Amino acid sequence: MNAKAFILFLLLPVTSWAQGYAGLGSSAAGFDRPVTGYEFQFPRDHGPHPAYRIEWWYLTANLTGADGLEYGIQWTLFRSALKPFESDGWQSPQIWMGHAALTTPETHHFAERLSRGGIGQAGVTAQPFNAWIDEWKMQGDIADTLSLTANGQTFGYDLTLQAQGPLVFHGDAGYSVKSADGQASYYYSQPFYSVDGTLHLPDREVAVTGQGWLDREWSSQPLAEDQSGWDWFSLSFDSGDKLMAFRLRGARGDFTAATWISADGQTESLPDGTLILTPLETEHVAQRDVPVEWNVQLPDRGIDLDVAALNSEAWMGTRFEYWEGPITFTGSHTGRGYLEMTGY
Repeated sequence: MNAKAFILFLLLPVTSWAQGYAGLGSSAAGFDRPVTGYEFQFPRDHGPHPAYRIEWWYLTANLTGADGLEYGIQWTLFRSALKPFESDGWQSPQIWMGHAALTTPETHHFAERLSRGGIGQAGVTAQPFNAWIDEWKMQGDIADTLSLTANGQTFGYDLTLQAQGPLVFHGDAGYSVKSADGQASYYYSQPFYSVDGTLHLPDREVAVTGQGWLDREWSSQPLAEDQSGWDWFSLSFDSGDKLMAFRLRGARGDFTAATWISADGQTESLPDGTLILTPLETEHVAQRDVPVEWNVQLPDRGIDLDVAALNSEAWMGTRFEYWEGPITFTGSHTGRGYLEMTGY
């Protein structure tokens, strides 16, 4: 769902911090809220939406190295608004956060950046498209070609992404419901990137190729008050089809949603209750038990998958911690993807 907004919660007023992930269910008085029937316009909607409280540009990629090993990368820029307006300089209410990660079968590297808006250190422009925080950059054309770069103390990468299919819209034409109470976001993806470039690791550089998936989402109150964490999957099948799937965990039970994406970009939105996610195996990661193997079922599509993490230690030890890393799966279909888990 790329429902990654939880990480932005720390950027909300201090009085909200103790609420944890449930802070995303707190009131967003004064901010705009998603409504059905929104007409997306591009390139405008590749850019920021300051009237909404939270937003992200979130890219993951499953890669294969010239050395024959599997890798995964994450590049994310989050925007959080303290107030529902924009202004220049230090008066800007926008806060920006960047996350980057590189996962191998044996190691997981990550880094984090923070910036106040309005001073040029971070931001997004729609045309030409440019998203940046410090020297980390995603720039080009989301519907065509992007360049991507990031680095940390122990890793870095320089990649080129080429779109091989159309943008796809989740939920009701991009209006993505997140709870039985009706909380929602605007949510679209570009899941059809081919990727090539270079990974920089402490002991080597590796040429890689693979597949990338970009999620774009914005909202003001995407969760219900009782929801405290989620499990989100992006799955790319060897057939060329794809699946976005998530469940939000709450005191009143789970809320699920999924989007079936055919190889030619046609989509089918699958409502709450259609998707079945079952943890199979947990490991003790960062002083908590985290499910690193799953069964994913989508009976309407004949999907029955056993999913496993490439590296069970793919823990993001950032200010708000979470698990995110590449996965593989077998069963009714085979392929690769990404998994994000919060609230464990």
